[in-house]
Amino acid sequence: MNDRTKLRWGILGAARVNERLLPAIVEASNSRLVAIASRRPGAAAETLAKYAPQAQGVKIHDQPEDLLADTEVQAVYLPMANREHAEWALKAIARGKHVLIEKPMALTVADIDAIEAAARQHGVTVMEGFMYRFHPQHARVGELIESGVIGEVRLVRTAYSFLMRPARMYRLADPIARGGGAMWDIGCYAIHSGRMWFKDPPQAVSAIATLNDNGADTTTSGIVDYGGGRRLHFDFSFECGRRSEYLINGTKGWIRCHTVWQLPGDLPVVSWATDDGCGTEERLPVANHFRLEIEHFSDCALTGKPPALSFEDARANCRLIVAALQSAAEGKLVRLG
Repeated sequence: MNDRTKLRWGILGAARVNERLLPAIVEASNSRLVAIASRRPGAAAETLAKYAPQAQGVKIHDQPEDLLADTEVQAVYLPMANREHAEWALKAIARGKHVLIEKPMALTVADIDAIEAAARQHGVTVMEGFMYRFHPQHARVGELIESGVIGEVRLVRTAYSFLMRPARMYRLADPIARGGGAMWDIGCYAIHSGRMWFKDPPQAVSAIATLNDNGADTTTSGIVDYGGGRRLHFDFSFECGRRSEYLINGTKGWIRCHTVWQLPGDLPVVSWATDDGCGTEERLPVANHFRLEIEHFSDCALTGKPPALSFEDARANCRLIVAALQSAAEGKLVRLG
């Protein structure tokens, strides 16, 4: 594959997540990294040298605006602070760039609507960056559900956490309204990975949260009512050991995805069991969901195909997150729809 058939990428920020995404862009079969920018002096060059020292000919920009003005850049990966996602996505789209926005796409449904309208106007591809969805282990879970082996899905439990370290305390510096805290960081996964196993929209949500002095949540738990006794239970925390899993209970059995946050080289494990004694622990092929996400997005941008994660999916996730935060703040059940 020659360079003219590869999507030319620029990275709009030197955030920590580049540890995984930057190598994924370099390694993807249909992508080429051409530029990286950061407002912090020396941060872009340091990030490139640390995470992709093998990359050649990558331009370093001292300001994000300079990267957006770079005509060689066709697409940007946007890992800035959560509160900046909508602003910089709109700037990139106005320059005719395709944009992969690290989750969350935005903090309000109105901002997601504005991003979609701009993307349509300028004819570019935009997607919310939930890398985990591109790992084949979730397709396997879907196959098991479709087979009917666990019956009708009744209850989904999602759990995500890691113990906050000093180097990551910036995630708790802003209040929830400005994108700080666990909900806008890892709670997005808890909501998103639970939602995908229900076909109907949620009817109501109830949540409780523990806040720090800055007004950021450190631990949040909740229940989403899908009607007819079907529920999503979610919890996530910066005050517990590392975990990223979901458990799906049906009328005949259960399925568990043991590790959603797969690192390159990790062995995926999906286990399941039924009430009649069937079941097993399946060890699936290793896959890099960061690279698969980049290759999917690049293919969509190059061919005009719609991305797997739509604007409507982003809206639905944001809508449920906002409702859960409202419930936690007001101490009451919030109805949706």
